Amino acid sequence: MTEKSTRRRRSVPTINDVARQAGVSPMTVSRVINSEANVRDSTREAVNLAIAALNYSPNPAARSLAGAGQVRIGILYSNPSSAYLSEFLVGGLDQASRSDAQIVVEKCEIGDHEVEAARHLVAGGIDGIILPPPICDSQAVLAVLEEARVPTVVVATGRPPEQMLAVTIDDREAARAMTRHLMELGHRRIGFVMGNPNQTGSALRLEGYRLALEEAGLDADPALVAPGLYTYRSGLDAAEQLLEISNPPTAIFASNDDMAAAVVAVAHRHHIDVPGDLSVCGFDDTALATAIWPELTTIRQPIADMSRKSVDLLIAAIRQKGRSRTIERHVVLDHALIRRQSDAPPRRRPSTRAR
Repeated sequence: MTEKSTRRRRSVPTINDVARQAGVSPMTVSRVINSEANVRDSTREAVNLAIAALNYSPNPAARSLAGAGQVRIGILYSNPSSAYLSEFLVGGLDQASRSDAQIVVEKCEIGDHEVEAARHLVAGGIDGIILPPPICDSQAVLAVLEEARVPTVVVATGRPPEQMLAVTIDDREAARAMTRHLMELGHRRIGFVMGNPNQTGSALRLEGYRLALEEAGLDADPALVAPGLYTYRSGLDAAEQLLEISNPPTAIFASNDDMAAAVVAVAHRHHIDVPGDLSVCGFDDTALATAIWPELTTIRQPIADMSRKSVDLLIAAIRQKGRSRTIERHVVLDHALIRRQSDAPPRRRPSTRAR
């Protein structure tokens, strides 16, 4: 073997590289890949994040010896929320191992090299691809995959392409339900932090918020709506904007948990009691929702289940390719409003807001 080929082989990440990155043993990585139950959630999350960071793909020959099939599924991601990504990867890897499929994870940056990353997956011989947000709304990526005729599942998009498979929830109804919940507590000044404007699901959540206000006969005050990007940083900026207006909201509903957590942090900084002076609610129900104080009231989007369903749909499409049998194309999973400690009726006594 030449020195050049040896270097090329060593450049491919191994299970030992994943173990080193996650700070665990190779045996633990193997347990996570094979979805064994005797692994702590925190360890499983660390391993899945290491797999994503290294673009690690289990060796096909080794997987076939363990009884795995040859179906290869790509996941192309560029999500600013590590909590969302971790849950998505857990679900996808778990279902893939149960379905005799191999997952190939590829990271990209929106507006930078997402098309190049998509073409790299196609060139690598994948049988199908899953696009979680925000890649699910990249028209350039969708065009590449449509041209290559690669079976594709878009996840959590607000406008599923007719020619592709999709797994979503009803974002509009979920946001409407949360806004109605806050109004039932007695809130009338409800702030809203929007999601990334480049993601179609963001518009649906804003529509749901406005629809609930309209149904209650309340005017939609533009000052109560702040821009966001689904990042913690953008949530900080949005919270400062909403809390500085002359008649600030008594509740703020953020379009994801990362931004809601940022709103809570800003409230604490300004000595505003949550939920006594300000109710704060999020969306997604990621691990972050219960990692902060107070724990977030939020909309539970079944992220891991959406990933599992995506794997199921994709494998069915791959195995039915060229046959007349039709498969389910657009699946809408249930959401739920999860109430915790971050919401309450508006304060009826003097506020503790810092003057």
